[in-house]
Amino acid sequence: MSSTILACKARNIRVGAHPGLPDLQGFGRRYMQLSPEELTAVTIYQVGALKGFLDAEGMSLNHVKPHGVLYGMMCRDLEVAKAVMRGIPKGVPVFGLAGTKMEEAARDEGVEFWAEMYGDVKYSPDGMLVIDRIKKPWKTEDVEKHVRQQIETESVTATDGSTVHLAVKEYPLSLCCHSDSPGCVEIVSTARQVCDEFNKGNGYS
Repeated sequence: MSSTILACKARNIRVGAHPGLPDLQGFGRRYMQLSPEELTAVTIYQVGALKGFLDAEGMSLNHVKPHGVLYGMMCRDLEVAKAVMRGIPKGVPVFGLAGTKMEEAARDEGVEFWAEMYGDVKYSPDGMLVIDRIKKPWKTEDVEKHVRQQIETESVTATDGSTVHLAVKEYPLSLCCHSDSPGCVEIVSTARQVCDEFNKGNGYS
């Protein structure tokens, strides 16, 4: 964390926490059943660790974005989502999937919500994310099409070929790409190019 924060500081990159289930071997991508109290504690513990390093460098915590299977659990289970929200420091926004229990929990717990889209994750027909324990490669042309459809039409083609509406409303938007996806640099570069074109064409900074 220290070296990553120093690299971000040198490049003026904002830093967010990415808390997940305490599943070290499975990298937080295997299901675990925890009590609400445990989920809140895990969130406080993990976010607090990063915040300590940020404080040491005079940097602020920009956001919290739940990781892996915990993210999916929060989308479906309001109790889980609220428990995690209670572990987020006051005034720090959460990145999440709009139109799910995560959005509802953020509203109920008074946490600012930012809607997320994904550059290298597929969606199921019900609008949920398809979480792969081991990331699969993407062709850059597929990344471009996937990202462009989401940001231009607020919809996505699901794994069964159907079109799913993304209920992003008027929320601030974030686009997620994973560093453990094969060809991650090309994925991020392609996604960034599409986003830059969209922002420029719509007069956004």
